Amino acid sequence: MARSRSGDDRQRLLLAITALCDANPPAEEISEVLGEVLLMLAQQVERDVRRTLAERLAHADWAPHALINMLALDQIQIARPILASSPVLRDEDMIVVLLQATIEHQIEVARRPALSGRVADVIIDRAEPATLTALASNRTAEISPDGVRRLVEHSRRIAALRAPLTRHPRLTDVLAEQLYQWVGTALRQAIGARFQIDEEDLNVSVQEAVDKAFRDSPTPAPVVESAEFEESERRLVAKLHAADQLRPSYLVRAVRERRLNLFVHGLAALGGFSVAEIRGALNAGSPEAIYYACSAVGIDRAVFVAMINEIRLMNGGAPGTYGAQVWLRGSMSAASSARAFRALVRDNSSSAV
Repeated sequence: MARSRSGDDRQRLLLAITALCDANPPAEEISEVLGEVLLMLAQQVERDVRRTLAERLAHADWAPHALINMLALDQIQIARPILASSPVLRDEDMIVVLLQATIEHQIEVARRPALSGRVADVIIDRAEPATLTALASNRTAEISPDGVRRLVEHSRRIAALRAPLTRHPRLTDVLAEQLYQWVGTALRQAIGARFQIDEEDLNVSVQEAVDKAFRDSPTPAPVVESAEFEESERRLVAKLHAADQLRPSYLVRAVRERRLNLFVHGLAALGGFSVAEIRGALNAGSPEAIYYACSAVGIDRAVFVAMINEIRLMNGGAPGTYGAQVWLRGSMSAASSARAFRALVRDNSSSAV
């Protein structure tokens, strides 16, 4: 059958040898020869046969290492059972998959039960959002305390990480407080129930830390953008707004991507404010007005402290830290927030005159 030119004969031989080895695992001294035979046959058979072979070898501890590696790098439908279960795969093999294979292969590695800390660190180092999310959802993975800390840091920009991290068994009280700052209402409730976090105390602590950091550090230089670039940002906002695609989350992302003009024009368009009003609020001695503008368009107050920190880094340290921390008082309606914003802007304009 091995000498036959018929593909069917090679397939029958390959699957027959596999079935025989399952029933009677080969002795170590002949496994190398057997591995060469199986590898040669596997390279000559069709995709469906390789898929069947991968399913049969997924739990076989006798399977030849070279053959398992070949299947692990095959098409994802073939590789999936190998990546999920094969006891023959080593850490080095999975790292090769992470470096060379598709994102679907990488996700399967991240989902693998009892994944080692060494492989988990490589996934975190590569910082691919989909793979990080799969790893965060894998409660059996051996993620180090520093690895969990880095996942929480990544969750600031990768929203999909937040939900699995709130349920992760290795999330500590300290990391839960950090994660709490940039999640939505439902996830804050889940974190608060698990770790007994006091939202008001946390917000006070965060704001005090932010204020201290700005007092102790040099005033950052403002980000300067050309008039042409600002005009392109304005046109982008106008296009999104006309298509009803401008959302509060878009403004949060603009701040995180350090695109201040995009944030300014977006906030003005979404809230029905003028650009001059928004710029005045951004350069005020207190963040109170800009908070009300953000609240008016639906930006969650839980992310405001982190946002204002980013804005100050782009805006030469403004707005200042003077005034009441109004975001600690609880949520306001959009209409009330808009009225409070306009009243503050009007008062500031009168004072300037």
